[in-house]
Amino acid sequence: MSSTLGSDLLSVVARINRLANQRVRMPVPFAQARLLSTIEDRGEARISDLAALDHCSQPTMTTQVRRLEDAGMVTRAGDPNDARAVLIRITPEGVAALRQARADRGAAVDPYLERLSESDRQILEQSVHIMRRLIEDATNPSVAAR
Repeated sequence: MSSTLGSDLLSVVARINRLANQRVRMPVPFAQARLLSTIEDRGEARISDLAALDHCSQPTMTTQVRRLEDAGMVTRAGDPNDARAVLIRITPEGVAALRQARADRGAAVDPYLERLSESDRQILEQSVHIMRRLIEDATNPSVAAR
């Protein structure tokens, strides 16, 4: 295995993301879409956990969450395990906005994918499945502990 595979993969994915973001007008700003995606992935999360995941301060995350809440994309609920804490959950409106943002960004990349040969597209499809497994392995505590 190449010692640069991880950094090469991250670099290419970042460039593809930039390409998609430059060519599409998103229904929500990219940072908010990323935050919605994180909340959707986790099911629910505390603001402090979201701030840690996003490498920002808790007040900054509170502002981001408030914007999403004002737009009807997330809700706050008390944490049953800690009366002082609040859990953030994505709403159906947030799921719809996130789905639309993903579809729009994907559509911006589709014309480039259509130019590829059938075998290259199949390789990319296999690569996507492999990357999904990688993410599942990295985020599933029972698998990550191995």
